[in-house]
Amino acid sequence: MRVVIAEDSVLLREGLTRLLTDRGHQVVAGVGDGDALVKTVVELHEAGEAPDVVVADVRMPPTHTDEGVRAAVELRARFPELGVLVLSQYVEEQYATELLAGSTRGVGYLLKDRVADVREFVDAVARVAAGGTALDPEVVAQLLGRSRRQDVLAGLTPREREVLGLMAEGRTNSAIAARLVVSGGAVEKHVSNIFLKLGLAQSDADHRRVLAVLTYLNG
Repeated sequence: MRVVIAEDSVLLREGLTRLLTDRGHQVVAGVGDGDALVKTVVELHEAGEAPDVVVADVRMPPTHTDEGVRAAVELRARFPELGVLVLSQYVEEQYATELLAGSTRGVGYLLKDRVADVREFVDAVARVAAGGTALDPEVVAQLLGRSRRQDVLAGLTPREREVLGLMAEGRTNSAIAARLVVSGGAVEKHVSNIFLKLGLAQSDADHRRVLAVLTYLNG
């Protein structure tokens, strides 16, 4: 993978770079603020050296509020094929929803604590770079637990809600089956029921897993 890292903490930025390069990936740039992130990605595209994925902190200079996620949203709009994974100290519902409001491809939102699990973090970056999703379990739990979603959630069984949460984390059916200690066929049935209850047509099969989650996030 070709990766651009946007993180104002030099120590964390260098740490992320080391994690990825030690596993054979190429970190083509490291920046410390949102404006520099957008400028760098644009320049790389113009030079014919487009990155596969951006890893960005939600909060960066100068105000340390939403510069990172704003830059991520802008980049997703300008370069739909670019994977974007944002890191946050804690769940920021507004930013997570905004990031997920556009295209359903190549997006991730992880809490920084998740970086401590090196394999899980690198797998998440690779999944987003390949066009998949990587949502932190705590992000999923908070977003799907909103009171205004209860009318929609009411149509799902407790097991279907559990399966949907694992789907949102980017897990495959086989991984879900292993996690819940059930058969693959049982998971497939739950997933089909979720799609049916959410009115997701088979014609959009490639992205129904993500659309199932976005139904909650954007409804």
